[in-house]
Amino acid sequence: MRHVVRPLTSSGPLRPASHAESALVSGILRGAYPAGSELPGERQLAVSLGVTRPTLREALQRLARDGWVEIRHGKPTRVADVLSDGGLNVLEGLVAHGEALPDGFVERLLEVRLAMAPAYARAAVSRDAAAVAAALAPAAGLPDEAAAFAAFDWELHRALTGASGNFVWRLILNGFRGFYEETARLYFFRAEAREASRGFYAALLSAARKGDAGGAERVTRDVMARSLDLWREAEKAGGRAGGPKARAARGKGGAR
Repeated sequence: MRHVVRPLTSSGPLRPASHAESALVSGILRGAYPAGSELPGERQLAVSLGVTRPTLREALQRLARDGWVEIRHGKPTRVADVLSDGGLNVLEGLVAHGEALPDGFVERLLEVRLAMAPAYARAAVSRDAAAVAAALAPAAGLPDEAAAFAAFDWELHRALTGASGNFVWRLILNGFRGFYEETARLYFFRAEAREASRGFYAALLSAARKGDAGGAERVTRDVMARSLDLWREAEKAGGRAGGPKARAARGKGGAR
């Protein structure tokens, strides 16, 4: 079964070019326009999307810039193999279309976090332990609710990447904002996940107060690995109540 996360939506109607861009990205992710295939002719595609040809050209230029398609003068536009050749802009597009994410995407994302988070936690404590401790201070008063944990966890990782001094980590993290919190609410629906993170916040706070960068790295690696295990366990639960797939299918945001 495909894991479904609600797509991110804007606060108002999309501009025509943005609508066309979003529709094409969704079509690429759903397989309507497979990698290596050629898009329909400009006139036909514009009609099918309900936009003018100049608007379609604007959308295609954006998609070509971000690596979704290849515009070839005198030839049909070709769909790129984004999962092989795409960059960070493609990654941001993926998380903005949660209804069409590739199978296993969240698990792959957690694997990346496992690789990154211990390093930026170590750097943050080494460079600015006081800022890390300040970011963790509210953890003790967190209500036992999925939404509260999701919001706090996001702000903590923003604080860690900021204190690390490496702006690239922050930029990578920022690309996942809405998707991160949405997925985190599904993850933190489980009491076991909230309990594990409470322990992590306390251990990381202790390391920060001691200025123990190595300890911060270790506890972060441990909890990131545990988070990945918990997500896999929940995914195996499939349609059972409380599993991420079941929660997402019902359109719920978290425990209350």
